[in-house]
Amino acid sequence: MEDLKEGLLEYKTAGEFLADIKKEFDRGDEKTVKVAELKRLEQRRKTIKKFMQEFRRVARDSEYKGKFLVEEFKREINGIIC
Repeated sequence: MEDLKEGLLEYKTAGEFLADIKKEFDRGDEKTVKVAELKRLEQRRKTIKKFMQEFRRVARDSEYKGKFLVEEFKREINGIIC
């Protein structure tokens, strides 16, 4: 029983516990929102410079890295530039 207690987090109030859970789930929601926003981006009539700024801003918090990020960028820019 003592081993079980060592692995548990202790909270003084139920409010602290709920706040901690909300914080964890909110972080996941933020990442999900950023990925969805990244997938919705399109260059359309924006200049490539303006589009790159927007893409970088959204990609920063999306957790997309390396090859996946490059593929997403290529998918979203105008075909002529690609």
